[in-house]
Amino acid sequence: MNALTPTATTTIMNHRMHRANGVLLHYVTAGQGEPIVLLHGFAQTWYEWKRSVIPALAEKYLVIAPDMRGVGDSERPLSGYEKRTMAEDIWQLLQHLGLKRAVVIGHDFGGAVAYALAAAHPAFVSKLAIVEMIMPGFGYEACMQHPFATDGLGRKVWHLAFHDAEDIPEALIEGRERMYLRWFHNNFAYVPGAIPEEDLDEYVRCYSAPGGLRALNYYRTHFIDAEHNKETSKTPLTMPVLAIGGDGFLGDIVRQGMAGLASNVRGEVIEHCGHWVPDERPAEFNKIILEFLAEPNPT
Repeated sequence: MNALTPTATTTIMNHRMHRANGVLLHYVTAGQGEPIVLLHGFAQTWYEWKRSVIPALAEKYLVIAPDMRGVGDSERPLSGYEKRTMAEDIWQLLQHLGLKRAVVIGHDFGGAVAYALAAAHPAFVSKLAIVEMIMPGFGYEACMQHPFATDGLGRKVWHLAFHDAEDIPEALIEGRERMYLRWFHNNFAYVPGAIPEEDLDEYVRCYSAPGGLRALNYYRTHFIDAEHNKETSKTPLTMPVLAIGGDGFLGDIVRQGMAGLASNVRGEVIEHCGHWVPDERPAEFNKIILEFLAEPNPT
């Protein structure tokens, strides 16, 4: 199989559960070799990596893709959604797996957790890739101002403030999860329809399950996360950091934000791409990631 071919049909993916930091986490593993940790974002689960990314990476690497707390088939507690706490979930899971070092790749809020993990355990994270995420305290808040910020195609980014409200979002979304998730998948893509219906079926199953909308709490800790990030930024990350954005959504803003948190940051902007990079431009994304992984680490 060509490493850039987006198909999961020939890749064996193992599903497991482990209680880490008090939360039962579902995670998927595939392949063998140097460990690569994949952290999903909001409106998706580990499943965002299934179609293209895991098959591409598992040919040479051991891939670990968890459902983070509050989403997917992991437990959905009422609290603990500060990214520092969520990073501790992932850290304890990786220690359970006996890993000594790993590359960590995070998309959307998975990127915020990936940064928190790297800041807490810099010797563990050999390389870090942040995909379509601006960190709280380093540009995120600009998207909460009014008039609303706009993405790379001029569309208003309104949902950060809405999801920050208590209870009301759940009351309005419950029973309409499919419509709500599809709206984001279509409107924050460069071209609607990048995420197939069968993938949407899986996301609806997870987000409409009891407690499935607790993933909205990913947004409600951003001020606490900002304070944590400002604190950890005093010791910038030194491992190689790759910041990836789609030109139809965040673009180079991802690199600009990470420049305040790390000293060795390189940016990549993928053309004709929105927020859902692994789904919209799988071949380009896999190529960039595989080249990044192949680069030697500085001493």
